[in-house]
Amino acid sequence: MLYRAFGKTDLRVSALGFGAMRLPTHNGSHSGAGIDEAEAMRMIHHAIDQGVNYIDTAYVYHEGQSEILVGKALNDGHRAKVLVATKSPVWLLHKESDFDTYLNEQLQRLQTDVIDCYLLHALNRARWRNTILPLNVLGKAEAAIRDGRIRHLGFSFHGPYEEFEEILREFERWSFCQIQYNYMDTENQAGEKGLLLAASQGLGVVVMEPLLGGRLANPPKAISDAMDRFSVRRTPVDWALQWLWDQPAISNVLSGMSTMDQLEANLSSAAHSRTGSLSSADQNLIAFARERYRERTVIPCTKCGYCVPCPTGVDIPGVFELFNDAHLYDDIPGAKFRYTIFLDPSKRADACTQCEDCLSKCPQNINITAWLPKVTELLGA
Repeated sequence: MLYRAFGKTDLRVSALGFGAMRLPTHNGSHSGAGIDEAEAMRMIHHAIDQGVNYIDTAYVYHEGQSEILVGKALNDGHRAKVLVATKSPVWLLHKESDFDTYLNEQLQRLQTDVIDCYLLHALNRARWRNTILPLNVLGKAEAAIRDGRIRHLGFSFHGPYEEFEEILREFERWSFCQIQYNYMDTENQAGEKGLLLAASQGLGVVVMEPLLGGRLANPPKAISDAMDRFSVRRTPVDWALQWLWDQPAISNVLSGMSTMDQLEANLSSAAHSRTGSLSSADQNLIAFARERYRERTVIPCTKCGYCVPCPTGVDIPGVFELFNDAHLYDDIPGAKFRYTIFLDPSKRADACTQCEDCLSKCPQNINITAWLPKVTELLGA
């Protein structure tokens, strides 16, 4: 495992971080109860034994069960080997005391006395101005640093660059931030501009969604053929990860791994990660892949799962993935077959009642209720 500086802190973090949002589950379930606990713990232990020292979770992952699982996995001697990162569910904070209430619960879940890297979760301008500032969340967080419950304070971000810059500049004591970034998101959300700004301010930068919700792992034929013909042989996943690790502003790349095979592949990639290692020809191949993807991807969904559960049961990430696949792979009949045969009718797009409960939850700001009828029109007719 290779390690990198974590901004202005004295920490060294592994190039690869273990994201505990997509832990292995039984029968593909997305519920908290569905976690395959034995396999998840085996994967976390193996990652740590191979040098991964950054474990990322959050209050809401796997319906609240992710933190509990991580706590169990680390409660056997592994805790001392890693930095634990988790996130304050800022949308659940309604009064000043709520910050401590959730933090203390998270410490219990994680079976630890201190959280190494604590993030304010999924910030944007509205949450910054309407929750963080008026509820004195920053003051409460700094008090938690002083009393030893938190070591380093950061934030994760979903929103446009202008909001990222506002949050970054209005508080001078951030240690790190977490942004969505991959070779398709250079101009989306914080983007490359935000990455470089954060690094210039001395923040460690953790990257999430390096594979854009898995979409970069399975490219369309034009991209995979170009990669296969290239002189340097890499898998699509390795291309995406190496493109990130090539950039010195990035401290850590999180991967939400669901299988041991995914973990092993990512460990192998991390062992070969270097800054400034990609050639101009490498960069040209990535640029080619970027353009081909942009031509085909319709809905910018990363399958993060924040929009579910839907009050009426629609599997929003699932139906959006099938809709995108129909365009990405030029395979409407195949996507329609999977939609009608394998997807339970209660989870299909036409179950949407336009309640709009999902709209405020989507970090990509997708107009979900406008897209769902289009899914029905293409795949459900």
